[in-house]
Amino acid sequence: MKHIAALQDVVTPWSDGLEPSDAELDAIEAEMPVVLAEVELLDALIALLDRPASEFDGRRIRRAHRRVLAARRDAANKSCPVPPAVA
Repeated sequence: MKHIAALQDVVTPWSDGLEPSDAELDAIEAEMPVVLAEVELLDALIALLDRPASEFDGRRIRRAHRRVLAARRDAANKSCPVPPAVA
């Protein structure tokens, strides 16, 4: 009986390129407020899957939705450079 596992090369060799670069980590860090706001909204929506919505649930969803919009707005404003003032 011939064992083929010993004859195969490693499918995904370990290399230094597998770690995220500093630029990628900075991009993740910049997106983190948006991600956290979206997770909060998703948590509020998941809570409503097994029960009817109450007034409190509606407020929680609206508040979470506003946080998502504010986080997206802030992220968009950070990514756009501020134009120089016109004299």
